[in-house]
Amino acid sequence: MARKDAPPRWDRKMQQRLARGEAAALGELYDRFASLVHGLAHRVLGDERSADRITREVFAHVWENPESYDPRQGPLRSWVATLTHCLAVQRLRTTETAALAHDSTGGTGGTEETEELERKVRRASVAARADYIVTSMPAPLRSALELAYFQRRDYRQTAADLGVTEDEARRRLRLGLQLLSTAQDAGPSGTPPEHGGTR
Repeated sequence: MARKDAPPRWDRKMQQRLARGEAAALGELYDRFASLVHGLAHRVLGDERSADRITREVFAHVWENPESYDPRQGPLRSWVATLTHCLAVQRLRTTETAALAHDSTGGTGGTEETEELERKVRRASVAARADYIVTSMPAPLRSALELAYFQRRDYRQTAADLGVTEDEARRRLRLGLQLLSTAQDAGPSGTPPEHGGTR
């Protein structure tokens, strides 16, 4: 029986292969996580070219620093998502701060502009985390949420569409919403709490 803290086998093997410098491992990792990375970066930055740049930076970081991922700390997917999130938020802060400095006239309104920047970073951060949570949750929960919120189905209609009992539909919706509510739990820096260690 595997220990509870044992990392998933694929994650551990991938980290080892990357540490050995296997280019095929990087290609496999890219195939598996590129859409996640690009999607999260785009959600934070709202710009295709910036998202492309962050995607390149994430995979370059993974290639150059495979030892910075510790399989015992959590899934590789979470680590890659956290790395993406941190780099995208850092890029957003840098870009917005530069824009504020350029637009600033004599230093007036500096505090308001800084607070607005932090609100913008926080909103982008929460939205990206929510996207990640939805795409990572088990398919039955995701399906229930999609029916209820995107297609405006109530729990009875959701139950009928999914072929489950109304109690099961309510349970799935409740659990999905509880998971989604953790998107607000990102700290003030925008770093998702579930997996640190991006360095």
